[in-house]
Amino acid sequence: MRVDGGIRFRLWAPAVRQVELILENKGVSLAMHRLADGWFQIETSPQQTPPGSLYYYRLDGGLKIPDPASRANPQDVHGPSQVVDAQAFFWQDHGWQGRPWHEAVIYELHLGTFTEEGSFAAASQRLDYLVELGITAIELMPVADFPGARNWGYDGVLLFAPDSRYGTPDELKALVQAAHRRGLMVLLDVVYNHFGPDGNYLHTYAPQFFSERHHTPWGAAINFDGDNSRIVRDFFIHNALYWLEEYHIDGLRLDAVHAIIDDSRPDIVEELAAAIQAGPGQSRQVHLILENDANAVRYLQQGNIAAQWNDDSHHALHVLLTGEEDGCYADYTDQPIRDLARCLAEGFAFQGQPSLFRGGRSRGEPSGQLPPGAFINFCQTHDQIGNRAYGERIAMLAQQKPLQIVLALLLLAPSPPLLFMGEEFAAATPFQFFCDFPGELADAVIEGRCREFASFAARAGIPDPNDPATFERCKLDWDCLDKPQHQDSLEYYKHLLTLRRTYIVPRLPGMGGGAGFELFGASALVVRWRLGDATRLTLLANLGDSPVESVVAFAGTAFYLSQADLPEMLAAGRIPPWCAAWFIEEIHDEAI
Repeated sequence: MRVDGGIRFRLWAPAVRQVELILENKGVSLAMHRLADGWFQIETSPQQTPPGSLYYYRLDGGLKIPDPASRANPQDVHGPSQVVDAQAFFWQDHGWQGRPWHEAVIYELHLGTFTEEGSFAAASQRLDYLVELGITAIELMPVADFPGARNWGYDGVLLFAPDSRYGTPDELKALVQAAHRRGLMVLLDVVYNHFGPDGNYLHTYAPQFFSERHHTPWGAAINFDGDNSRIVRDFFIHNALYWLEEYHIDGLRLDAVHAIIDDSRPDIVEELAAAIQAGPGQSRQVHLILENDANAVRYLQQGNIAAQWNDDSHHALHVLLTGEEDGCYADYTDQPIRDLARCLAEGFAFQGQPSLFRGGRSRGEPSGQLPPGAFINFCQTHDQIGNRAYGERIAMLAQQKPLQIVLALLLLAPSPPLLFMGEEFAAATPFQFFCDFPGELADAVIEGRCREFASFAARAGIPDPNDPATFERCKLDWDCLDKPQHQDSLEYYKHLLTLRRTYIVPRLPGMGGGAGFELFGASALVVRWRLGDATRLTLLANLGDSPVESVVAFAGTAFYLSQADLPEMLAAGRIPPWCAAWFIEEIHDEAI
């Protein structure tokens, strides 16, 4: 923290007796002053610690650790932290106020594999392409400093430091500014449910940071509700505000909030959302997104959380497209078409019924009263590809026509769609799990992957996450766009997103919940929404291999037809296999 040209260094280390500031560049050790409640502090002059200075904290004359709030750690998570002048970057986006949520078309990307170079600067060179595609928001997988040379980002341990493999803090700011210049929002995935297994020193000097009462799949839970939890809660709230304020990020995606265990009220998610709304949310549009396997509706009812990733819709359509029934897909094998229709109309498929995959436990809460904007739907994400044994993308698993129909459903429905990098051109490169851990930890990761896929039919020869080749094969092959099949896929996505921008987005403001759906025969569905401008949006689709005999009344303007003769076939009472039609009509009553 800068103070009158100098720097204030502070560390919460209640488990140690003394802390020294080690200035690596100068070979100097400075004793820090012990304050109340386990804090240590020292202030330095500009001459002592100019920008670029490297430093450690030394605990009780022994272990040297990086700053847990380091703004940069250029020599990885075990190396020294670096002094950064947070005000040095010349921001030129002062007129940027963000974009309203109803305009969101999200593109999730991993910085290390999005481009060959794998950097903030290289990603900036692809922004014009994303605008032309029809994207309005890029979502960066976590960038917080992780151990080693490659990682998905969910093993971060220095949550304020952009990983140096991607570039400098100023290069991340330049990426954000370049995106804003093109009208693109930048969302950032953050992990507040655990720290990575390598490079987290908090247990050594601040064990109070963790809970002895709660546990997560990654070990001890973070202490959000016990003694000393105020300091812990502030750490994460400050981190969220840091990305939004210092980097001008437009929104955050909170990873796996179902693994954040907090019995207090308001809990940390609610308090964090309120702090964002009372801070940067006062002057510009800032969006908070959740991943929450519990399908808890209360967060989405509060108004300061925009939306949740909707795994239900993905799982239902995946079963329809692939026939897979292993693992989590087992919950959707009985009525996948009904599950998908319910997701489109009401948000969640699971709204309190028992989940076979979860041992019969009930899952979810009623969600039909919420507007479609509260649910982000997708055909692919890093989770749904990378958590497969071999990281296959959906284009490698599904037939082309059914996939095109499903895409027409997702990209034209009122809910905000999310694409995973490369899906728009049917990328053939996989997205597999990769990391760079040492020794026994590396062995434990591959053993864990094998156990993870014990319930899946195909699990032999799982790629080694620590093998550099696993990472390299995941990099997008942009040269494939020269091939007709990949160019055709890209043009189809562009077409659908143009239709969305023209017919759907302008009618979304003011839209509420309460959509309805009907099923016909074995595989046909109709979903009807009342849009914000009092028009009716209707989807008619057959998601099966056989025609369905049914006379379905439809009216209005058809702005998408999967085949030219579809109106005639519908008028004759026949819904052909794997088809979809979208209509908009004026309505003059309150009925959907």
